[in-house]
Amino acid sequence: MLRKLLQNKKRFFLIGFALLGLILVRAFEDELFYDPFLTFFKSDYQNKPLPDLNCYLLFGNLLLRYAVNTFFSLIIIRLLFNERNLMIFSGYLFLFLFVILLIVFFGLLHFSDEPDYLILFYIRRFLIQPLFLVLFIPAFYYQQISR
Repeated sequence: MLRKLLQNKKRFFLIGFALLGLILVRAFEDELFYDPFLTFFKSDYQNKPLPDLNCYLLFGNLLLRYAVNTFFSLIIIRLLFNERNLMIFSGYLFLFLFVILLIVFFGLLHFSDEPDYLILFYIRRFLIQPLFLVLFIPAFYYQQISR
């Protein structure tokens, strides 16, 4: 009994550590990542042109931030559900969704004369924040209890 309680404490501590990692990524996003849209979307952006941006640097930083968020998210999923296959499946989902969102994001930036800023905002939000984790946890929990 004591061993099981200590294992759960260890899992909760590691989940807390992973959540802290996600929080730190968000807290230090200005210093860690190049993203000209951070200040753009904080202002009254509806009547402004898109900011000047370096697409290669933006792509690299979006990839890095998504990878860090995915790493912490996969740790949380693994520790919450204790299933390796679920973590691997989630990893594939994260990768697939990243490719799709990135294609749409840069497609809107490059091939649209006047892109819809709201769509850009939400696509970018899914790329830079761990929103898929928030969606996956209830879905996997429901799947687990319905078995």
